[in-house]
Amino acid sequence: MKKNIAVLSGDGIGPEVIEQAIKALEAVANTFGHQFSYREAPIGAHAIDLTGSPLPEETVQTCLSADAVLLGAIGDPRFDDDPDAKVRPEQGLLGLRKSLSLYANIRPVKTVNTLAHLSPLNESRIENVDLMIFRELTGGIYFGDRGLDAKNKVAFDTCVYSEEEIQRIAKLAFEQARLRKRKVTSVDKANVLETSRLWRRVVREMGKSYPDITLEHMYIDNAAMQLIQNPAQFDILLTSNMFGDILSDEASVIVGSLGLLPSSSVGVHTSLYEPVHGSYPQVAGRDIANPSAAILSAALMLEDFGLLKEANIIRFSVQQLLEKGIGTSELDPEIIQTCSQFGDLVESLVELGKDINFDQAKFNEKISTII
Repeated sequence: MKKNIAVLSGDGIGPEVIEQAIKALEAVANTFGHQFSYREAPIGAHAIDLTGSPLPEETVQTCLSADAVLLGAIGDPRFDDDPDAKVRPEQGLLGLRKSLSLYANIRPVKTVNTLAHLSPLNESRIENVDLMIFRELTGGIYFGDRGLDAKNKVAFDTCVYSEEEIQRIAKLAFEQARLRKRKVTSVDKANVLETSRLWRRVVREMGKSYPDITLEHMYIDNAAMQLIQNPAQFDILLTSNMFGDILSDEASVIVGSLGLLPSSSVGVHTSLYEPVHGSYPQVAGRDIANPSAAILSAALMLEDFGLLKEANIIRFSVQQLLEKGIGTSELDPEIIQTCSQFGDLVESLVELGKDINFDQAKFNEKISTII
């Protein structure tokens, strides 16, 4: 298989973690005979420094012509500390979502037993959590009409959804459920909101076409509580833009580290893959960032290419390392590796495609070629 990938490393730790993701992709290419070509393009603060724009037109065209987009992170404290800044790095991501017509954000949340102590929840609550959140990305209250009255004392934000917007993300959720535990939980506020009543009606109707999938409906307030009380009950969480924004951030703390969570955003023109974490400028350039989420985002990309075996080998490699107490310093592991060392290990494991046999002496010397 040949694929062209747009690489938007972005700001902060973005370039470091994306470098490790590409190592994993190249290991897959070499092992399975695929060919991935990469074209770099600037976005965010890096793009502002180069061009004055957080999303240059050249970057948009690079993404539109690619089979997929791999994004690192966006954000820079220089702009956060300036309330009068008219151009901000985050505008690049919002613009990219619009340009690529990204309509569904998908976030897998899976706990690793050896890292359960990092979660703020009791370990018994997060055992065997393996869920995915499907968040609608182009509609809802974030994109409706908004404004203030003449005296700036009354404000309004309008929530708007169409059947088509709900149908296209619901179809993705039901199809994914068929590959997993065959359960979809649709989250809304149908007892209050007209858009949620439409949401529930459309999802319920679509559910009739998937008789093999268990469909349940849950109000957002209850879903938020259930996600903390018993997250293992969920398989696929399907919800609107704002509710999905809230629930996905809530779910991110369950695993104990943002550095473990990948995401994909499905678009009309192409799709985008990125770690959930931010640019973390405080540690940029120090080779200590956790690249797991970026590497797992690359696995999501391979899965969407139809390369399921290759995607699972990357996931298996990352999980092996984490379960054996190997990781970057933020995970407080038994054996600390740098960002680049962790990437080297994943690369080696993908090429081996089997369980790890460690050289303990090399571990003790902190040498990355430990297999």
